[in-house]
Amino acid sequence: MSVPSTTIPRLSATPNFDPLLKPAIHLPKHTLLEFPNSRSILVGNWRIIASTNPISNASQCDQLQSDLSSGNDGGIPLPEMTFGNNSLKIEWKPGGFIGRDKRQKRNRNPNHIDNAKEQDYSSESEAEEETQDASEAEWKYEFDTLHALLGVKKGELEPGDGGVKVGYAEEWLKSRTGPSPLLPMPKTVPTKPYDWTYTTTYCGHSSSSTAYTSTSWTPSNPAQAKHQIPLAELTRPDPILFYAEVPLFEDELHDNGSSALIVRIRIMPTCIFILSRFTLRVDGVLFRTFDTRIYSSLENEEGTLVVRETTGWEAPYDIVKSRLPKRDDLTPLTDPLFIAKILSELPQSQTIGAGTGWRGLGKRCECMKIGR
Repeated sequence: MSVPSTTIPRLSATPNFDPLLKPAIHLPKHTLLEFPNSRSILVGNWRIIASTNPISNASQCDQLQSDLSSGNDGGIPLPEMTFGNNSLKIEWKPGGFIGRDKRQKRNRNPNHIDNAKEQDYSSESEAEEETQDASEAEWKYEFDTLHALLGVKKGELEPGDGGVKVGYAEEWLKSRTGPSPLLPMPKTVPTKPYDWTYTTTYCGHSSSSTAYTSTSWTPSNPAQAKHQIPLAELTRPDPILFYAEVPLFEDELHDNGSSALIVRIRIMPTCIFILSRFTLRVDGVLFRTFDTRIYSSLENEEGTLVVRETTGWEAPYDIVKSRLPKRDDLTPLTDPLFIAKILSELPQSQTIGAGTGWRGLGKRCECMKIGR
């Protein structure tokens, strides 16, 4: 007897979502916009713009170097891989942006898409139009490379900065005193001290220019569930409406390890979640991670609450190395996910750490209400 076949409709691929295993979930009204160097989504009261560009060229590095400088200090040498034009922006306004964002009309114009010359937008025109659109937002928060590097210590390291040294740190520093990390300066140029590991506790910044600028983060109430990030919701196999990964900088520390800052955003039908992760590996010395998590529900009935959680971990290199699944395979030590997992499991990684006295250790949770 033949068994009748069942035809399963083909659905668009969504990570961690199987319609056969989970009932359909209501998808909020949203609009996706795609451009050569940016992607964005309009959902609820939110507009999210992820800009991803190639590594900064020489002129862009010069401009960033100038922006980092104050007076005659010359700033700090830029990381080997600096993505100076990358950013993640989240914007909020009552009533949202769907149908109001000027770029929607441009994105939907078939003549515009078919015209190769018009598709190659100049950064100046894009920036001007984005500025006009952004003026509509009442609250804005952003992650970008400039402000991340402004968080790197300039000058002599002090207690709390978490300074790290390797055997030939002084010699290495002298080779990185010029604007370009690839061109050592002459030996006659004095060393400009800075944190050569590029450690930063940057957790994003508000770029609002309205009355919401005065709104500040306040410590979360542990007794209030809505003041915490709901891990159960984030681990559900809900469909993902929007995902972006935005690298800000990376440096191999002259073959002494690695230092990198990457921001990721995931938007699901019920919430917005951002993870900014700084990961440091100094071979033979230590591992360090600084995470910023930002969460906001798309189902708030009374205003919009944004939760921000920052966590810093640190541990000696050999302790993390001892947790390798295979003793002869060091590959996991280059994986930020593995490093963060091990650090979060070590009992003293948020208190004593690696004994550097770094002020970034520990966990802090704050919230901000931006709706009336």
